[in-house]
Amino acid sequence: MDDKASIVRLTEHDLIGANRVFEITIRDAFDKQGIGHLEEDISGEISVKARMMRDSLDNKGGTIFYVARMKDQVIGAISYGPSGEIIKECTKNELETVGELGSLYVLPEFQNQSIGSLLITTLIKELYSNGIEKFCLDSGYKRAQKRWVHKFGEPYMIVKDYWGEGSDHMIWLCSVSDFMIE
Repeated sequence: MDDKASIVRLTEHDLIGANRVFEITIRDAFDKQGIGHLEEDISGEISVKARMMRDSLDNKGGTIFYVARMKDQVIGAISYGPSGEIIKECTKNELETVGELGSLYVLPEFQNQSIGSLLITTLIKELYSNGIEKFCLDSGYKRAQKRWVHKFGEPYMIVKDYWGEGSDHMIWLCSVSDFMIE
């Protein structure tokens, strides 16, 4: 059996598995952030991801999704599309025309196995091949912020206490060419 993940564009066949990834990982992220009791926010975030994926398959909204599969199971996902409302709000529309790398989630049992990096690398290659020079990303999750600082460097912007006292929101602005791996 092959234990290697493959990265492919989202298909209709992947929807149930990708939705499962978001249901599990968003709940896990909220729990690890200490806000697992915010059921309405969790459900809302999961619903947004489901709608975004459906829209991407219907070529609406300008967002594309890739999924990581292992042994026919969807284990992770990533998206690229127009910058989100939080980025627009926090930057006063400064990054409105810069596309956003988002929706990067990997099932907990597959984390720390380079699946996220593989998803990012695949997406960055797509951006590069389409002549896209910059992308942005954001996070309010403290665990993710640490990873993004390690991977993408210091954030372009830190919005202090955005999610409440001591819970900042971070935004990165990156050049695609800086992350191209031959």
